[in-house]
Amino acid sequence: MGLFTKDIVTFEDLFLHQLQDVYYAENQITKALPKMIDKATDSSLKSGFQTHLLETEGQIRRLEQVFDLLGERAKGATCPAIEGIIKEANEVASEIADKAVLDAALIASAQAVEHYEITRYGTLIAWSKQLGRDQIAAILQETLDEEYATDDKLTAMATSKTNAKAEAATA
Repeated sequence: MGLFTKDIVTFEDLFLHQLQDVYYAENQITKALPKMIDKATDSSLKSGFQTHLLETEGQIRRLEQVFDLLGERAKGATCPAIEGIIKEANEVASEIADKAVLDAALIASAQAVEHYEITRYGTLIAWSKQLGRDQIAAILQETLDEEYATDDKLTAMATSKTNAKAEAATA
């Protein structure tokens, strides 16, 4: 089912498609995070990525629970947006030699992923409520709260030390 194709007829179809989209995205993120962990040089950044990998695995389990509640099989729908964000992150990271600058780039890339997820989960929560699926909304809210928390941690890390280290390395 592609976005805005004849397969999406009802609001429920649209909701299911977006759920499949974010399920695909979360699974792609679990493949990308180990590479980011390997590239990160700051120990707290590595640790944060490792923590988020575990959270992401839990988020996938929550999505599978949502699919179960809907009586649907958990499956992803290809998400060109997350593929593009991850591709860009890999390209940028491969071009940076300085470790401090690389860490700043990794944080920026991780935040691009978080912001994408925040938009998707926010929409899915609103749609869940509109469809009278408050239990699903509550499950998705847990994930949205984690995504916001991760974004806040990345911002704090960037503004408290990583960006300054990157600037100093290139000054």
